[in-house]
Amino acid sequence: MIKILFVCHGNICRSTMCESVMTHLVNQKNIADQITIRSAATHNDEIGSPPHYGTAQKLKQEGIPLIPHQAVRMTKADYDKYDYLIGMDTANIRNMTRITNGDPKGKIYKLLSFAGLGRDIADPWYTGNFDETYADVMKGCTAFLEYLGKNCI
Repeated sequence: MIKILFVCHGNICRSTMCESVMTHLVNQKNIADQITIRSAATHNDEIGSPPHYGTAQKLKQEGIPLIPHQAVRMTKADYDKYDYLIGMDTANIRNMTRITNGDPKGKIYKLLSFAGLGRDIADPWYTGNFDETYADVMKGCTAFLEYLGKNCI
């Protein structure tokens, strides 16, 4: 079983969108029995909150089911619990590495690195652009799933 944790600042926009998109992609490939997908925050700002209405609206528009969710915070124990800890931007990666006291096993990645891109996924909490975030999330999740197919599944 491959265990994935998507991580962003508040766990109501990007990481929650990733959890729903990746779950949808995995279900389409009929490999849900091989992969566990969750999401978390690096900060306490939104703990207990549901997905942002912009995330819910964009996923509905795209025909992707929203995974029922309340924001949770990433913990140090998540490093041992998950095989992949996927951040959305450079600040997330820095905070994830701080939370876990390093990345000795090389489990922490930036999502768009799987698509051959080093850039961050913009936070729609600030930009208001859920279309752009969705496009990047879909690009990253699709590339990540291809990576898993070649290397793990």
